[in-house]
Amino acid sequence: MPPTRAPLFPCVVLLLSTAGCPAGSVLLRADGSPSSEKCSEEALKTMRILRMHVSDSADVELDANQFDASPITLYDGPVESFLVGSLGTLDPGTRLYGRVWTSGPLVVVRYYEAKPPDGDTVPICAVARLGKGQLAKLPESKPGTAILDYSGASVFVVDSFR
Repeated sequence: MPPTRAPLFPCVVLLLSTAGCPAGSVLLRADGSPSSEKCSEEALKTMRILRMHVSDSADVELDANQFDASPITLYDGPVESFLVGSLGTLDPGTRLYGRVWTSGPLVVVRYYEAKPPDGDTVPICAVARLGKGQLAKLPESKPGTAILDYSGASVFVVDSFR
């Protein structure tokens, strides 16, 4: 087997095992932020079952590995967060899996999956937000990273990413 094919196999396995994730398929705007993206029908159906409605929100720790730290550093790529409060029928402690983009003027965090403490991973569509300034990165942030003042934010249910 040619050496160029061997590294592709793990990527295919990863792609197939993360059906709820965009796996790099999101187009980027000129400023590096992600463009619009539809939620999967499976995610929309699951959110109805979980009683998660557009604009429902809860508090979230942005990075499970930097709980209650200040400041925190987020990196471009996958992120594991967790709910501090309830969201629909999802209890506090539910893990949220998604992706971070740091290239634009604000940090963008989109969540594609949730894993309740006592349940299976399910597809969802949600975004992390803060009030004024949203998720503005600090000036000392280096390319590919975003330093934020706070480890927490709010997560909002959406029916598409804009």
